[in-house]
Amino acid sequence: MTDAYVLGDWGSTRLRLFRLVGENVTDRVEGPGIIATGIVPARALAGRLAAWPNIADVTLCGMAGARGGLIEAAYVACPTTAADWHGQRVTTEVQGIPVAVLAGLSDRSDTGVPDVMRGEETQIFGALALDPALLAGEHVFVLPGTHSKWVQVGDGAVRKFRTCPTGELFALLSGASSLVGDDRAGSGDFDEGFARGVERAGEAMIAALFEARAARLLDGRGRDWSRGYLSGLLIGGEVAAQATGGVVLIGDPALCGFYARALDAFGHPHRRIDGDAASLAGLTLARGKA
Repeated sequence: MTDAYVLGDWGSTRLRLFRLVGENVTDRVEGPGIIATGIVPARALAGRLAAWPNIADVTLCGMAGARGGLIEAAYVACPTTAADWHGQRVTTEVQGIPVAVLAGLSDRSDTGVPDVMRGEETQIFGALALDPALLAGEHVFVLPGTHSKWVQVGDGAVRKFRTCPTGELFALLSGASSLVGDDRAGSGDFDEGFARGVERAGEAMIAALFEARAARLLDGRGRDWSRGYLSGLLIGGEVAAQATGGVVLIGDPALCGFYARALDAFGHPHRRIDGDAASLAGLTLARGKA
């Protein structure tokens, strides 16, 4: 029997697979997200696994468990513990290899407004495994991304969360609106624009957005400046609306860096945990509970 196994996070826009032997990552591959045009999830996964013969099993989190994904996995309602979450996994086979797909989480919290996550819960429980000190007391975890999550965790259980589709809004506004404009040369870079956006983040968002366009026409700003401005305005607005104290950032180091800048601007302390490390820890924990 082989000692090699695979852990993976399959999101909307990207697939990340890690081959491990024991606790050591020996290789990794990436692929298209679940929502990629024309993708057949089982075929796409089989194609990536073909590079690694003799795999014992696969454990996946994220959109692999969504409706239309590899196999649908339930949403576990908050508040929930890691044990509750582990118990709702589903299983299938791909090319004869056993595949476990982890559940997502749902929340209606105090307002009755529905919310969901897939993949971020794995990072949260992984972060708790990486730093057991976080198992005690109340903490706020922030997971930046296409759909950023603000998650309240108490004594190791996910109590409630809210989603801000900040990354998706940035992609739409910077790529499919008139706010950024053409490639004509202009002054300022992304970081300068970001700083200006954070500066205006406390203002009414709808009106503040238009500076991205007006600054190009009247102040000679460049496209990169305008993109940075939109990013700073959106991330700054998210932080201004959601943060009430210190937070734990989990995710891509570069993206977490932008959130750290906004948190600093509003006076909120923060610490960071690498997103890949948290995902692997959460997947490893879940695999061990099978």
